[in-house]
Amino acid sequence: MPEYRRPTSAEYAPYYGTYLAKVPGDVDDILQHLKKQGLVVLNLLRGLDDAAAAYRYAPDKWSIKEVIGHMIDTERLFGFRALWFARRDAQEQPGMDPDIWAAASNAHQRPLATLWREQHVVRTDQVYLFQSFDDAAVDRAGIGSGHRMSVRAIPWIIAGHERHHMDVLRDRYGLDF
Repeated sequence: MPEYRRPTSAEYAPYYGTYLAKVPGDVDDILQHLKKQGLVVLNLLRGLDDAAAAYRYAPDKWSIKEVIGHMIDTERLFGFRALWFARRDAQEQPGMDPDIWAAASNAHQRPLATLWREQHVVRTDQVYLFQSFDDAAVDRAGIGSGHRMSVRAIPWIIAGHERHHMDVLRDRYGLDF
């Protein structure tokens, strides 16, 4: 299995440093961390019903369902980047506008049960993808959103991004996990 040591700041755009800072310093196996983190999200979502998941803490903010949809979309995007870079494709990957994606995702209209199942499948799929790479693939990098990014950094960014949104769900939406 490949080694996913914590990436250096040269392996990702400065913006992503805020996400990596959210991954606990004692994490040495990021793939195991992703598995555990995914179960925390799954258990949180299973404890909600559709009415609770439709909550918005302000009229112009995403619902809980839309936050989950955004986490799913972002994880897919980063997984695709990892695959793209690992396969040595030199073409740059574009960025995304999270508000445009969220508005087009229809996550708010979907049953929560489909979202938590999808979140679980996407997380499981990403872990298998990262496990499939060899060390040479993990060392590869490409350009995403205009910045160099290594394959090694991507699972760490995914974990930090999810932690960021879990903090938002706790602090602004009042969820307890």
